[in-house]
Amino acid sequence: MSHAPVMLTEVIAALQPRDGALYIDGTFGAGGYTRAILGEADCRVLGIDRDPTVAPMAEQVKALFPGHFVLVRAPFSAMDEVIAVNGGETVDGIVLDIGVSSMQIDQAERGFSFAKEGPLDMRMSGEGPSAADAVMLLPEADLAAIFWHYGEEKKSRRVASAIVRARAEEKIATTERLAEIVAKAVGGKPGRIHPATRTFQALRIYINDELGELVRALHAAEKILAPAGRLVVVTFHSLEDRIVKSFLRERSGLSGGGGSRHMPEAEPAAEPSFRLLQRKALEAGEAETSENPRARSAKLRAAIRTDAPVWPASDDLLPPAPPLSRLEAAL
Repeated sequence: MSHAPVMLTEVIAALQPRDGALYIDGTFGAGGYTRAILGEADCRVLGIDRDPTVAPMAEQVKALFPGHFVLVRAPFSAMDEVIAVNGGETVDGIVLDIGVSSMQIDQAERGFSFAKEGPLDMRMSGEGPSAADAVMLLPEADLAAIFWHYGEEKKSRRVASAIVRARAEEKIATTERLAEIVAKAVGGKPGRIHPATRTFQALRIYINDELGELVRALHAAEKILAPAGRLVVVTFHSLEDRIVKSFLRERSGLSGGGGSRHMPEAEPAAEPSFRLLQRKALEAGEAETSENPRARSAKLRAAIRTDAPVWPASDDLLPPAPPLSRLEAAL
């Protein structure tokens, strides 16, 4: 199965690759954005991905563009550290494709999808606590909070209670078993959206600290982008898009009316560090969404770095869900 990069034309148009420049593809995956960037200009790309299974795709890109591409295995939130280790201080552009990829979902052994029987894992890096650890060890109140904040599951307390009851009888170790428990707790008639969709999404976001990674990545991007450097972010869920929208609007001096629901509105605290390329998010065209269903929920936001100083980092854009460290401490 091919893994087409979403909104590729729009991403390249927003990034505007140029000769001699250095770019970061913070979510390398199958390398679609990287290939397009390197094909557009005589430039260099530093790819970042914490998923060890992307190595074969990276080797293909290296062979196609010798001397122009390097892959570093790391979380994209550490891009400022990655660029420093690789001998640089600033970059000319950054592209991020947020969330789980179709390539990861297609691998049943990764445990991302209830549609494919496999171990209840969900770890993008293959390291740290798994989803099975979360459902077996976290208190009921923490599970409910995770399902509510990260999955926007209206029946989060009922789902958490059902999981706690089920785990007292036997270990919940597979995607199929968890999906059965959640479906029974949520109820309702079978439809296009599986009853376990929101719960699985919430667990995946929690286990991989996806929203925390996103916030830290945005701060890192602000730090390492050169003046006139471009940041392009593609999201697939309202939680992610809300964070990107709020961060960029605040940093561009347009926070009024665009703040986080978890943070009160405030006047710009400093000189704008970004200039928005467009006020509203771009969405995939009809032709792309008809060929690639994943593109239906995609939103692209982009901004240009000014020469203003970096703003103070903050976690205010994150929802008040239990920290991953709580699960790590329980192991």
